[in-house]
Amino acid sequence: MESTFVMVQMESVEDPMKNLKKAAEWTEKAVKKFHPDFLVFPETVMAEFQKDTSREERRAAAQPLDGSFVRGMQELSRTFGVWMVFGMQETVEDPGDARSYNTTVMLNDRGSIVQVYRKTHMYDAFGYEESAELKPGDRFFEPVSTPFGTIGLFVCYEVRFPEVARHQRAKGAEIILMPTAWVKGDMKSLHFRTLVTARAIENTVFLLACDQYSRIRMGESLAVDPMGVTLASAGEGEQLIPVYIDTDRIASVRRKLPSYEDRRPELYRDLCDA
Repeated sequence: MESTFVMVQMESVEDPMKNLKKAAEWTEKAVKKFHPDFLVFPETVMAEFQKDTSREERRAAAQPLDGSFVRGMQELSRTFGVWMVFGMQETVEDPGDARSYNTTVMLNDRGSIVQVYRKTHMYDAFGYEESAELKPGDRFFEPVSTPFGTIGLFVCYEVRFPEVARHQRAKGAEIILMPTAWVKGDMKSLHFRTLVTARAIENTVFLLACDQYSRIRMGESLAVDPMGVTLASAGEGEQLIPVYIDTDRIASVRRKLPSYEDRRPELYRDLCDA
């Protein structure tokens, strides 16, 4: 089965409505140029905050799932007849909690919400404490059967946890999407490319990592096939990255590399307690 995914590597600002307008422009360009089945937007496409933005200001900018940003993206999806995934800052239920959720929304080509995922592993690393600003979710994304294959998902920092990708594979994922806002820094490009490729190989899945681009975000979006072959990659700057996927490739690779089937869970069942 062949399908066309397009990763939208774009730069966002703090104003969700300006970002929605830009997302609409990129969507129209993508549809005209590549006729995509599925658009993948970055993790912080709804709003990209400055480092000194307070929790209160971030919370004030957050929106519910029926807010103007999601409704606008739903309209784009319906108008252009494409599936899409995008990140947003979602309002938490507890009014006493100044944080918001780091949420990813999947829409079908009719603009309906198929699934919502709240990032579970917070980026408390490299001197940054995401958990101070964002509330973690309490469950993984459940892979979705689509006309293009079974699609799994995780977000950014979660690529550093093999268990997260393994859950997607165990639940039947053939294609895993990874919206991200990867921060520039020493060794970060190497880590990004190595981890994305490793998760694709060890689970024999396609993995598409769509990154934000900005002064602090590196871009370099990447798509890898189940054998670790790079299908598409980007450098810096805003751009569209088409990825042509043939899911027949998955069965071919899994026959040659049955590593998932060759596991011996009885030997490492207790690792979660280590």
